[in-house]
Amino acid sequence: MEIENAKEQFLDLIGREDVLQMREFLNDQNISDVAELINEFPEFSSQIIGNMSIHRASSVFKILDLQDQKAIIQELPPFKTAELLNELPADDRTAFLEELPSEVVKELIKLLDPDERRVTLALLGYPESSVGRLMTPDYIAVGVDWTVQEVLDHIREVGKDSETIDVIYVVNDRGEFVDDIRIREIILANPQKMVEEIIDNRYITLNVNDDQEVANQTFKMNNRVALPVIDDKNILLGIVTIDDVLWVANEEFSEDIQKIGGTEALDEPYLEMPIIKLFKKRVVWLIVLFLGEMLTATAMGYFEDEIAKAVVLALFVPLIISSGGNSGSQASTLIIQAMAVGEITISEWWRVLRREIVSGLLLGAVLGIIGFIRVALWNSVFHTYGNHTVLIGCTVGFSLIGVVLWGTVSGSMLPIILKKLGADPATSSAPFVATLVDVTGLVIYFSVAYVFLSGILL
Repeated sequence: MEIENAKEQFLDLIGREDVLQMREFLNDQNISDVAELINEFPEFSSQIIGNMSIHRASSVFKILDLQDQKAIIQELPPFKTAELLNELPADDRTAFLEELPSEVVKELIKLLDPDERRVTLALLGYPESSVGRLMTPDYIAVGVDWTVQEVLDHIREVGKDSETIDVIYVVNDRGEFVDDIRIREIILANPQKMVEEIIDNRYITLNVNDDQEVANQTFKMNNRVALPVIDDKNILLGIVTIDDVLWVANEEFSEDIQKIGGTEALDEPYLEMPIIKLFKKRVVWLIVLFLGEMLTATAMGYFEDEIAKAVVLALFVPLIISSGGNSGSQASTLIIQAMAVGEITISEWWRVLRREIVSGLLLGAVLGIIGFIRVALWNSVFHTYGNHTVLIGCTVGFSLIGVVLWGTVSGSMLPIILKKLGADPATSSAPFVATLVDVTGLVIYFSVAYVFLSGILL
């Protein structure tokens, strides 16, 4: 109800063009409520940001969607853009700039203050998926030989410009990382106590060149709000905070879902992406899958004589291959998700294989029994399959066991193999696994048919 009242008040102020009241109104709102106003009235987004205090404007800007951010930067006057970019935390500013064309980035970097420009260029110099792109240099570092009182005085002096003051980082006179201390320990300690007496050397660090997925896993395994980032010489370069890692995790999740669906990851919102670009993202995988499905026609042609002798076999082809594809898609999706959250590692492939063999046999047996019963009941009513109902039912039943087993095994092992080769497991998408199982499923089906029907229908 409050947000509805805020919307009405906002529209009233827009209509009256009361700049002073507008500024007071926006600065009095919660950050999330202002972001909601921008989502609701995107045509006024630049006015909203432009009429807020610069600190609050940057807080709103960094939680907006990329398309809203781009629109705001395009419409803001240069001096306001400069204020906004300089006020943004270095990691959030880097995350925004890396999504823009290089020529736009060059122009925007010119608007930054010298110190902020140097930090931004340094962050942009790290690989795109590295921890270096996530870190911020806005942290509180203290000397190992400082007293607690000196630390408290330093926090009061520089704390307002830091990303977080929940954790204080200790370095030596060479800038090497020594330890981190929670703010609670500082507050509760005797002011005359030395920092070196407080540290416990129970710290966790990230390397600046680590993959962002490493940071994600590290935060999951440890109860931390921020982690220090060091280089290969143990020099403290910055920190990574939990909010940045959660953002990356959300982006990675979206990309994996898109890849599992058989398309390249979208780097823009669906409705904002040009049709041609969306077409390019989807057409490559469709062509690959289409070429793969052409092998199905080749396999069918190879068994043309068998089909001619027993046309009834062709009736069950969709049933057989779709069952194998479904089981393979299930297995690949489960394994990709388990690998993404760290439940499975490459070294545990044998455990996965054993579980999927058992699962495949059980699932295949259930479908095989249902398939056999279906053949028997259907023939008893419609006499569709002639005098060899039992043999045809056994062919369908055992084929389902074989195809479902193969689907679960291939669907579970393919992501692990791709991970071992350094590729993204999500690229073993459900459609890709289904295509693979379609082709091999035909071979299994007609091989089983030959065993049961050789000399009778074949």
